[in-house]
Amino acid sequence: MLDVRRLVLLRDLAHLGTIAAVADAHAYTPSAVSQQLAALQREAGVPLLERTGRRVGLTPAGVALVRHAETVLAALESADAALAAARTGLSGTVRIGAFPSAVRTLLPAALVALGREHPALDLMVTELDPTAVPAALRERRLDVALVHDYDIAPVPPEPALDAEPLLTETVYLAVADDTPLDDTTDPVQATRHADWVMGSPGTLCHTMAVRACQLAGFTPTVRHHADDFTAVLALVAAGQGVALVPQLGADAPPPQVRLAPLPLRRLTRIAYRRGAGRHPAVLACVDALRASTADYLAGRTGGPEG
Repeated sequence: MLDVRRLVLLRDLAHLGTIAAVADAHAYTPSAVSQQLAALQREAGVPLLERTGRRVGLTPAGVALVRHAETVLAALESADAALAAARTGLSGTVRIGAFPSAVRTLLPAALVALGREHPALDLMVTELDPTAVPAALRERRLDVALVHDYDIAPVPPEPALDAEPLLTETVYLAVADDTPLDDTTDPVQATRHADWVMGSPGTLCHTMAVRACQLAGFTPTVRHHADDFTAVLALVAAGQGVALVPQLGADAPPPQVRLAPLPLRRLTRIAYRRGAGRHPAVLACVDALRASTADYLAGRTGGPEG
């Protein structure tokens, strides 16, 4: 019988790429991880690991075992969800992750509702970029998270996670209010000679903005990097550049900023570990987030450009 804890280490090696990274994720020493993976290889009876230069990679058998490990771990999550559903009342810690604009707009009302309806739940929120969510969920540092991608910069599905759609947002071009924009031309293309304010390299918002400029036929000149859209809009208002801002980040722009809607969309989803979708605490979070999102949409009297 294969040891599940060792399967988790093998799965994480496939995602993280190095034994040192796996050790950091589990608070083990690299030597301990290597010993556990060696024991798993003996249990399997076939080579699971191979050296490529100074790195350790997975053999075809190791890759196949990781796929089976994902199924096993999802089944264990499902079993845990079934047991939790058999208990009376909801209690314990629920760790929720979200990106900054969702923390500001969608999460507060959801937290209030969860606290009112399930007072025994201990809710903990972590703000992080969606690129960091899969690892945080796999490593059980989060239980539920809001993630997003963009229609022009989609993110491949993560095998260890399930996700369900929550919100589709319009993306706006933010410019200083004295910037001329011709309604008959592509607004992004019209900024080809402007300075840009973008998210930090490696974030999805940065990837989307660069991709939008490339689709408009130019490489942007990036002057500033900022990940909070309030800061982004303040820089735009100060004449420091133009930016792309999704709906959640653009509800209250400074008066010196104009917002032009674009045919670009940001897609927000609720993510959790595969198999955990029927866990009562996950279901409660999903319901609260859906209700807070519906209230947010109902409370808007028009787009930010209005």
